[in-house]
Amino acid sequence: MSASPLTSEQALALAPDSSSASAGQKLATERSWQGLGRDERAAWGECKGSALYQVRIDLSDLATKCTCPSRKFPCKHAIGLLLLVAAERLPSGQPPTWVEEWLSKRTSTAERKAKREAAGAEGAAPADPEARAKRTAERHTRVQRGLEALSLWMEDLVRGGFAGLEAETAMWNTQAARLVDAQAPGLASQVRQLAALPGSGPDWPRKMLERLGRLALVTEAWRRMDQLAPPLAADLRSVVGIPLREEEVVAQGERLEDTWVVVGQEVEDTERVRAQRTYLLGATSGRTALVLQFAAGPGARFAESFLPGTAFPAELVYWPSAAPQRALVHERKGDVRPWLEALPSLTLDGLCQRFADELARQPFRERTLALLGAVVPVVDGRRRWWLRDATGAAVLLGPSDRWRLLALSGGQPLDVFGEWDGEEFRPLSTRVDGRFLPLGGLS
Repeated sequence: MSASPLTSEQALALAPDSSSASAGQKLATERSWQGLGRDERAAWGECKGSALYQVRIDLSDLATKCTCPSRKFPCKHAIGLLLLVAAERLPSGQPPTWVEEWLSKRTSTAERKAKREAAGAEGAAPADPEARAKRTAERHTRVQRGLEALSLWMEDLVRGGFAGLEAETAMWNTQAARLVDAQAPGLASQVRQLAALPGSGPDWPRKMLERLGRLALVTEAWRRMDQLAPPLAADLRSVVGIPLREEEVVAQGERLEDTWVVVGQEVEDTERVRAQRTYLLGATSGRTALVLQFAAGPGARFAESFLPGTAFPAELVYWPSAAPQRALVHERKGDVRPWLEALPSLTLDGLCQRFADELARQPFRERTLALLGAVVPVVDGRRRWWLRDATGAAVLLGPSDRWRLLALSGGQPLDVFGEWDGEEFRPLSTRVDGRFLPLGGLS
């Protein structure tokens, strides 16, 4: 029997909210269950409540399923069973039929997905290639017209100056709506973000001009799409908001096999959609990867489970790009396990060099991911926060739970993972005693 793939803290970190975590802790006792057991692949049990709920866990990726009516994933019953797994309090046994059926269904689903991806990798032709080519050409034309209008609007904005923009509100939404109509939702989102800049600080005009310059770069690049290398053209389409299907990513993207450590995670909930950003770091390659997942509705389940501080061997496929960053997990090669070993990290000079290299290859890149090694959070006389290394070099610290980072550091060097945009480093997590702790809150 293998050791537990997670700790109690990590099991609680999987809870969708604090109330689920608290309720799960109350169920982490054998008297709340019957038929408990586990083997190399799964853990299971029937939880006693208002009914008898069948709960199961796939230990290969910590996916869970429960027969209760809760809309939270994982539910309190699954959290309770995860805590029992972490405490290694489950007897070895043979899984009951309802667990075997669930595992079999998961295996069949994974096999069907692999076949679809293999078909895409082999270049399977679309059902109607002519119709698809026609739709692609029509969308390209609509985007072209939308970007031409955007370019004229930005020229008028710069020509007229930024005075008075603080009182403007509707014009940003109007221009964004035009880009949505032009089927360029990615640029529409960037235009909406411009509305927050006027009056946001003493240097907001500089930031506004910089963001407009980035948009102008996109409009000019779109005019010369046929001159761009395929990876850079793929980046441009992504910025505009033209997505690739997963099968296309598998067929075209770079593949990389490694042991991937989950070094950070963020979840954003809205009324209609949940978005999860999971950050991975290759233990051997040192490559970073961003896995984006979406689920419909509050509390909805994401397709894959990722737990910060754990690692799993897998093959990733990166989205086609001149400087790949977003990826999907194509095939897991083993089980999830806690990661307590060293990880490849960057110096501050290495961080700047990485960003410069990525910008040289992919000029639309706004930020890069990195694990900084042996840095100390400090505050200067103007109450600005920095991360400083042993050489005395420092980078400005972006919004985060800075006081928590300082308390965890205690004035001593630690590893910090986050995003660097060329001006500020936004920390997402820090590693203390081998564990990654989140730093997403604002201070």
